[in-house]
Amino acid sequence: MSLQYDNDGALHAKLIEDLLARYPDKTAKRRKKHLGVARSGEAAGEDGAVVSECEVKSNIKSIPGVMTIRGCAYAGSKGVVWGPVKDMVHISHGPVGCGHYSWSQRRNYYVGTTGIDTFGTMQFTSDFQEKDIVFGGDKKLERIIDEIEGLFPLNNGMTVQSECPIGLIGDDTEAVSRKKAKEHDKTIVPVRCEGFRGVSQSLGHHIANDAIRDWVFDKKEIAFEAGAHDVNVIGDYNIGGDAWASRILLEEIGLRVVGNWSGDATLAEIERAPKARLNLIHCYRSMNYICRHMEEKYGIAWMEYNFFGPSQIEASLRKIARHFGPEIEARTEAVIAKYRPLVDAVIAKYRPRLEGNTVMLYVGGLRPRHVVTAYEDLGMVIVGTGYEFAHNDDYQRTGHYVRNGTLIYDDVTGYELEKFIEGVRPNLVGSGIKEKYPVQKMGIPFRQMHSWDYSGPYHGYDGFAIFARDLDLAINNPVWDLFDAPWRERPRRRAMAAE
Repeated sequence: MSLQYDNDGALHAKLIEDLLARYPDKTAKRRKKHLGVARSGEAAGEDGAVVSECEVKSNIKSIPGVMTIRGCAYAGSKGVVWGPVKDMVHISHGPVGCGHYSWSQRRNYYVGTTGIDTFGTMQFTSDFQEKDIVFGGDKKLERIIDEIEGLFPLNNGMTVQSECPIGLIGDDTEAVSRKKAKEHDKTIVPVRCEGFRGVSQSLGHHIANDAIRDWVFDKKEIAFEAGAHDVNVIGDYNIGGDAWASRILLEEIGLRVVGNWSGDATLAEIERAPKARLNLIHCYRSMNYICRHMEEKYGIAWMEYNFFGPSQIEASLRKIARHFGPEIEARTEAVIAKYRPLVDAVIAKYRPRLEGNTVMLYVGGLRPRHVVTAYEDLGMVIVGTGYEFAHNDDYQRTGHYVRNGTLIYDDVTGYELEKFIEGVRPNLVGSGIKEKYPVQKMGIPFRQMHSWDYSGPYHGYDGFAIFARDLDLAINNPVWDLFDAPWRERPRRRAMAAE
C-alpha cells in the first residue's frame, strides 16, 4: 500500500544552501554536517525497495546559544525509561524544578490505584536548597526514603534520579541506596543521570539501561515459569495506550507478553525479563543497550518491530512469527485477514481526503522513520524528516523508509525548522509541543507526534483508524480558511468618530 515517489531534492538542497548562507562561516561549517538530502543508494531492503542514504552527522553537542529542541540525560532516564515503571517511586534528587517539569508529562497510561500501588503520576523530589548544596544531601536522601516507605508501604522499590547538582557536589547516592535497600528489603536503584552528562537525553537512556543491568538483573531468585512463546516488549512507553494495542495483537497471534518496558510496567516484569524467548524492541534508540546485553549474557534474540500503519504491522507480525515457527505463522495470517476489512474501510474513508498532502516530521526516538509508512498508507508524502537525538545508526535505518530527495535535518534549531517549513510549505507538520503553536501561527496544520496531541493509541489496527481520523481533523479543519497568514497584508480599519 505504500507509495513510490521522489521528492524535490534540488529545492531542498537550495533551501539548505540559502539557510547556511545566513550563518557565520564557522557556524555554517558545523551545521552543514547535520543537514542533507536523501539520495537513492544501491542496497535493497527486505522488501526489495531501494534504500535511501541519509548522510548527516549526529549525536554531537548542540551549538551554545541556539534554541535546540533536545532534552537532557535526566529527561532520558526519568522522563522516558524509568518514570513509567508504575509500582516504583522515582525520586527526583535535586532542586524542585526538574521534578516538576517531568511530572506526568508523557501520557504513560497505566492500570492501578495512584498513591496505593502505582505512583507514575506523582512527583517525589528532595527539593534541594542552598544548605544541601553546601553540606551535601545524603542524609536528606536517607530521610526521604524512610518517609516514602512509611507513607507508601506498597511500593515495590525506588529509583534515585540524580539531577545536575548531585554530580557536581559528589553525593554518594550508591552508598545510600545500598544501605536503605538492605534496611527496607526493597530494590533501590541509583541512576547517575545528571543533566549535564552527554549531548542530549540519549545518554540518559543509556545510563538508565545500565542501571537496570547493574541494580535489577540477577539480584534475587525469580519464581517464574517460562513458556515457549514468551516475549518482552521493550521501548514501548504506552503513550495514549500504545502498548496495550500492541499487546492485543501479539497475544492474538499466540505469544505471551511477560514484560512491557516500561509503559504500564512493574518491577517484576523487568526482573523476569531474562527468562523470555525473544525481545521485541519498539524504540531502538532508548532501549537497544539492554537488548544487546540480554543477547550477550542470556542468549535472548531481539528484533525491532513497527506497529504504525497496516503495511508495517503486517510486515512486523510476519517477521516475529517466523521466529516461532509454522503454528504462530498460521495464526498470524489469520489475524491479518481478520483486520483486513477494518484497514480497507479506514483507507476507503480517509485516503481520498488525505492523498497527496505533504508532511514534514521532526521528533525524537524512532518516530521520524517508523511513522513514515503509516502516512504513506493514506497516500500522504513525507518531504522532510529528522531527529532530536539520533545516532548514526538511526539515520542508516531511516534510509529504509524515506524516498529519494527527502530533506533530512539533525538536531535542527528552531530557526532552521521555521525556514525549512517556509520554503517547503507542507500541508502538515508532525513534531513536539514546542513547535506546535509557531507552526499553527504560520497557517499550517500540526499534529503533536510525541504524545499524540492527547489522542491515541496509534499502534495497531485500531490505532491506525484513530491516526487517520486525527490527520483528517487536522488538515481538513475549516479553521484554516478563516484567517490569513501573517505576512499577507490586509487593509487596516480606521476608527471613525461618531457624528
